[in-house]
Amino acid sequence: MRRLLPEPPARTDPWEAYADVPGVRVGMVMSVDGSATDAEGWTDGLGGEADFRVFRTLRALADVILVGAGTARTGRLGPARLGSGLRHRRGGPPAPIAVVSRSLDLDWTLPLFTAAETPTIVVTSRAAAAASRTPEAVRVVTAGEEDVDLRAGVRALRAEYPRLLCEGGPSLVGSLLRKGLVDELCLSVAPTLLGGDHHTRLVSGLPAEVALDPAAVYLDEGVLFLRYAVART
Repeated sequence: MRRLLPEPPARTDPWEAYADVPGVRVGMVMSVDGSATDAEGWTDGLGGEADFRVFRTLRALADVILVGAGTARTGRLGPARLGSGLRHRRGGPPAPIAVVSRSLDLDWTLPLFTAAETPTIVVTSRAAAAASRTPEAVRVVTAGEEDVDLRAGVRALRAEYPRLLCEGGPSLVGSLLRKGLVDELCLSVAPTLLGGDHHTRLVSGLPAEVALDPAAVYLDEGVLFLRYAVART
């Protein structure tokens, strides 16, 4: 990939481009006309192989990967895996995926919960944890009484996993931004106008403006990779 900002332009690889990991990073992809999902309602068809390289690198650099329950319920989110090159650079197995769920209404037979090399975590409320039975292989982190206290959940995760990567969905990202928990937004802009009726907002539930400071811009196979520092609210 080619760095455009900061100057001077230079060639680099994704690991070097993203290695200075902040505490809480959001990584997402969108089309030029603003959709965070492709025509199938997922992200696979947007950024191509260039985005997949960055996606895999962001995961390899993270200590824990945070996703919303809606993303987990699609059944398309498998356990994190690492190729030999990234495994060597990371120095160990992949980071665990942590699913934020208010209700724990999840399909425990999915590979995300049954076939993860590093056991999957669920972040939920104490009430939901007490009312539900989770598989022994799944670790439960409680935060909040009747509802998930996202601030407490992130704090509990980062006490053990300092570098957190959130991959969405839009509601979870909006909640993290609303509570001032995000340090950096890593946005891949795919060179396509999606059109049609399948647009998904990048962020939802954000009632006020959040200032972003462009930190770096990269270009690879037509995809723009943008790093923004996020102003804490």
